[in-house]
Amino acid sequence: MSFKQKFKITKLGFLNIVIFTFLAGTFFSPFISRCKERTETFANANEKNPLLNSESVKGALVLQDALREIHKEVNPAVVRIETEQTVDLPQHPFFSDPMFRRFFGMPNDESPKQKRQGLGSGFVISEDGYVVTNDHVVKNADKIIVKMISGKSFDAKVIGADSTSDIALIKINDAKNLKTVHIGDSDQIEVGDFAIAIGNPFGLSSTFTIGVISSKGQDINTPDGIARIQTDAAINPGNSGGPLLNLKGEVVGINQMIYSQSGGSVGIGFAIPINYAVEVLERLKTGKEIKPGYIGVSVNPDVTEEQLKELNLLGKTGLLVAQVVIGSPAWKAGIRPYDFITHVENKEAIKFSILKSAVIKKGVGGIIEMQLISEGKTKNAKIKIVEMPTGYR
Repeated sequence: MSFKQKFKITKLGFLNIVIFTFLAGTFFSPFISRCKERTETFANANEKNPLLNSESVKGALVLQDALREIHKEVNPAVVRIETEQTVDLPQHPFFSDPMFRRFFGMPNDESPKQKRQGLGSGFVISEDGYVVTNDHVVKNADKIIVKMISGKSFDAKVIGADSTSDIALIKINDAKNLKTVHIGDSDQIEVGDFAIAIGNPFGLSSTFTIGVISSKGQDINTPDGIARIQTDAAINPGNSGGPLLNLKGEVVGINQMIYSQSGGSVGIGFAIPINYAVEVLERLKTGKEIKPGYIGVSVNPDVTEEQLKELNLLGKTGLLVAQVVIGSPAWKAGIRPYDFITHVENKEAIKFSILKSAVIKKGVGGIIEMQLISEGKTKNAKIKIVEMPTGYR
């Protein structure tokens, strides 16, 4: 191609660009003008928003910033726990018959099996990989995989678990320099405090929900007798084992269960108080067996004013002893039916969980002190906790 031909093509190309630019300016200019007008309109509307000068709104924005910071700080320490378990499937009676199995060439010692996957949450409490979760999340698991928010996956093993309290401690293999949570004080929470839950509901990773503490001492007939923290922060299947946080980003509970007829959150969730959980975790980490304690006393949970009046206890707060097992630690300490327990370990005995918590906290071999009214007289008692007899478990 000659120089003249190239120059001619170049001139045509330049002419096309000029024509296209002219046409674009003609047809798109109104559109560009409208976009500019809209942008200016939105900017002016934002400037005219009176709420921007509202002190209440400014305060709410401060709270919003705090929630963002809590998420940024704590979320990397919250993990997704995936489990795999091999279970025996139920089989037809024919398959249990040795003759039938031999006829079809089936091994006599094998049952049909199935691998089942489970999902839960947990949180890291040490840089070298100790993770807290619920016992029901990892119970009987053949394989445990812990997934971090960064996308990294680790194999893990159970260090210790307590089915009574539903608390488990697992350890990530070959972990180091992990982000950890901050442990709070569950005794300091109050109804109405903000409550934040982080976990993996229905398999959705790192879900952050917020509500309040609905009740800080809810007796829900759990095996350990410890009152749970109730919250309306959304907790769903998959949240189990995740942290319940206060507004300082500290863990005050381990999310455990919900009350629901549908299987989804209806605003009634329960968490294990972290102060109690820490005591269990310390034992699990050192390999100590957690044996159920026993003192041999039962109390009447529903004392009427008439009963209190009859016993000259009207206006008193405490637990009325209903039964004492002869020969039990409580019997040996001099406690009898109709005694009225007012304090346990210097705490007002306002509910049965106070007594049950003291027994669990002290453990087998420990001694709990209580103050009670017996036949109109105040007295102190010291009871040595023994291991619960098999027949009472």
